Amino acid sequence: MSDFALFAQRIGLVGLVSLLSSLSAMVLLPVLTKNMPLDDFGIWTQVNVTLGLVSTLMLLGLPDALTRFAAASRNREETQERFWTIFCMILLWGSSVALILFYCSETLAGFLFHGNLAVARMVPLIVLVHSLNILMTYLFRTVQQMKNYSFFSLLSLVLDLVLVSAFVLTGHGIDGAVQALLLSKALQFLTMLSLIVYRIGVNVPRFEDVRDYLKFGLPMVPSIFSSWVVNSSDRYVINLLLGTAAVAVYSPGYILGNVAGMFVGPIMLVLPVDLSKHYDNNRSDLVETILSRSLKYYLAVAIPSFFGLTLLSRPILLVLSTRDIADQGYIITPFIAASMILYGISTILSNVLSLQKKTVHIGLIWMGAAVLNLVMTVLLVRGLGIIGGAIATLVAFTFIFSMMFRLSSPDLRPSVDRIFLSKCLAASLLMSAVTLAWTPSSALDILAEIVICAAVYFLILYILGGVERSEINFLKDILLKKN
Repeated sequence: MSDFALFAQRIGLVGLVSLLSSLSAMVLLPVLTKNMPLDDFGIWTQVNVTLGLVSTLMLLGLPDALTRFAAASRNREETQERFWTIFCMILLWGSSVALILFYCSETLAGFLFHGNLAVARMVPLIVLVHSLNILMTYLFRTVQQMKNYSFFSLLSLVLDLVLVSAFVLTGHGIDGAVQALLLSKALQFLTMLSLIVYRIGVNVPRFEDVRDYLKFGLPMVPSIFSSWVVNSSDRYVINLLLGTAAVAVYSPGYILGNVAGMFVGPIMLVLPVDLSKHYDNNRSDLVETILSRSLKYYLAVAIPSFFGLTLLSRPILLVLSTRDIADQGYIITPFIAASMILYGISTILSNVLSLQKKTVHIGLIWMGAAVLNLVMTVLLVRGLGIIGGAIATLVAFTFIFSMMFRLSSPDLRPSVDRIFLSKCLAASLLMSAVTLAWTPSSALDILAEIVICAAVYFLILYILGGVERSEINFLKDILLKKN
């Protein structure tokens, strides 16, 4: 196979898991929104947003340090030493953070969780276990065990979905949902830990390279935190200014719009390693080719997803949530979908800066976007309500995209086929005519419409010459694993 064919084949499995991840969030949505009050669903949203924030503080960028140092391990003993050193570092530091949060649980309950003290007391333990789970999945990626990575990612989705649904549907409410989340994370932890102990063994780490790990990981924390601010802080601001019920209305539309960005996830799991290898071997032409094809295929699916999500937002939310949420929240989806497309493009462009070791620029871009997003969210939510949060998100991602494009080297920057782009837009507009002519009223109707519209889009794109026969044969080779 060609280098790009091998690259494309490797992202297939994680791409499927990424798709299922996005769908699982929507499958769980009706269970939560139709079986608990708006305020309780708002609490659930705040729990998940808090996981992202606090896990960043607990991890200290150390999973990335594991990838950087353990990837160069010459034997199992070195991998073992590096993994268990970082595992213990996160366990000790994370436990300290968890204890502080538990001590402040009454304050957190009033500020974030609508006064629910039981939830506030469970969150610190959930975040600690969740952080260790993230580290273990990074180990599977580091040693290129993508099947194990995909399996445990899928296990996480299934456990979350089954356990949370079971607790909520049996009448345990928001407390039961959070208890189920803790149980799910604990089962994932025990399963992954057992496999890692079996594969690499266990030892008492010597903590010899702690300084190197922290030197590598800590500078990443501001960027990761800034990313959280851009992606999630709007829920905190809306909660502070408008209350948890407003968060509950805002969140489903945000989840739906997020689907437009899921297509870049599998690409980014594989892209950095492949690009670094070719760039270090002075194959800049191949780097540009891989980036250009990645961008082309990403836009080929992201652009029609924006049109489909925008037009189907209200019908989908009516099926997945309540009329109150659908009537107010559907307008959030197009802003978030557009933001996620810009995020996907920016993420691909960021690889150019990484290859040129301009990671400081990436951090500064995200920090600038975080400040811009936070200020805009406060101002716009005060004046426009929840739609202000969506507009602020779009402004922030527009800033990120423009800065990534401006600072990336033209020699490596992926080229954009404007003729292909125009064909994608034309096919999306024609597909939209089908969407407008069909008003779905059930989950099966929506699923059928999505399948038909996707088929119409790709058929029109093929007729317009946007998809060449060689590319179809290329995809067949990947699916059939031909050499």
